[in-house]
Amino acid sequence: MVLQGLLARLGAHLRALREERGLALAELARQAEVSRRYLTEAEAGRANLSVAVLLRVAQALGTSATALFSAAEQARGGERVALLGLRGAGKSSVGQLLARELEVAFVELDGRVEELAGLALAELFDLRGPASFQRYESEALERVLSEGNRLVLATGGSLVTHAETFARLRATCRTVWLRAAPEEHFQRVLAQGDRRPMHARPRAMAELRALLAEREPLYSRCELCVETSGRTPAAVVAELLRALELPGREARASG
Repeated sequence: MVLQGLLARLGAHLRALREERGLALAELARQAEVSRRYLTEAEAGRANLSVAVLLRVAQALGTSATALFSAAEQARGGERVALLGLRGAGKSSVGQLLARELEVAFVELDGRVEELAGLALAELFDLRGPASFQRYESEALERVLSEGNRLVLATGGSLVTHAETFARLRATCRTVWLRAAPEEHFQRVLAQGDRRPMHARPRAMAELRALLAEREPLYSRCELCVETSGRTPAAVVAELLRALELPGREARASG
């Protein structure tokens, strides 16, 4: 179990680092002199890399085997957790409870973007466009990362579509996709008193289903996927603490 967890974290870091470097899988495999299939298995956490192979992969990525292992180990002990998913996935409710359990800060990345831009998100998109939003989002993430490695971060639903920012997030945080059924996404947003998803959009549910299907391959790159449909935030947090091997308040108190 310990080895499996280490390989999963190492694989996630390899993939994030490769994407951050702008290297295609085939190109990294060629430079490291390993098969593409083997590297795919390594990034998925299913291959037990030999020291010789790890050295070649690290060199091709412009780093060292020591640094790769260090990043994987740091991820195990780190308490910088990033929650991803579309609006209504439960990022705020789960994130706030998880932060209390870990006794760390809870940060909403969209809120930091608004502070940085001096505009509400809707105004930022309308006045300056999506490209400007992406730049602010990237800068806001860097500022959050500079605040330390003990926090819970709720990200915007579109972050996964910004390749460099998403790679940076996966290289520096324990990433968790909070997955929910389309109907639950919809109902949670309505329960918050926001009827905008329905306003003048008779195909709103169909559009939501299509968006979830489109982004699922991106969200699945997260280190962990946790289902939130039909579950309380407390149940989701309990699963997260176990899966990420993070001690909650009770565990720390008894230790």
